[in-house]
Amino acid sequence: MTEPLDAHGQPLIRAYNCKQHHDRTLDELLGLAKGMAADGCINQLEAEFLQKWLIKNNDLNATWPINVINNRVNQMLCDGVLDGNEQKELLELLCSFTGQIPVERELENMSCTLPLDSPPPALQFQGRAYCFTGKFVSGTRNDCQTAVLQLGGAVKNTVSKKTDYLVIGVIGSRDWVHTSYGRKIERAMELRDEGHGLAIVSEDHWAQHVYGTEPF
Repeated sequence: MTEPLDAHGQPLIRAYNCKQHHDRTLDELLGLAKGMAADGCINQLEAEFLQKWLIKNNDLNATWPINVINNRVNQMLCDGVLDGNEQKELLELLCSFTGQIPVERELENMSCTLPLDSPPPALQFQGRAYCFTGKFVSGTRNDCQTAVLQLGGAVKNTVSKKTDYLVIGVIGSRDWVHTSYGRKIERAMELRDEGHGLAIVSEDHWAQHVYGTEPF
């Protein structure tokens, strides 16, 4: 009996199992990164353990965000030493991945900042398509979408090649497949890696363009 195929010509069962493996591996990495960053510092042994984990799971080293973390860890440890600046940089990198936050914001779960465009681009609205993901302190998602429409932009519920901007809310969504990001962010990274001109921006950056100030 011929195995059914998906839209890309791949066997459905095999593709499903592959996605399940991908999600489990990412959740394992999220847990590892959260544990490493919990005390606010990263030491040499922790960095070396992370590098060994990445080598063990190298079948996913070409996929975001593992590719970003793998490249930076290898660069930091290429001389065998994690110096003070690299310790700080690795901590910031892992926090941007997990959504861990400074104490003063006192929110349980923040969005992943790793995929954000750096430097953030100037935003345009007339004729540009926006998609939103996460929770927003600027207002409800409907409020954010209405603001875009009033400025002459369009709103999309899913990320596609026709999306110009993905705006990530400050607060992580409980509906996300991973604690600090979800499928929309994954899809946006795939499109950006393929060369599509999609920008990924934070709610803070978006709010500065819409309201002239950060939301908090």
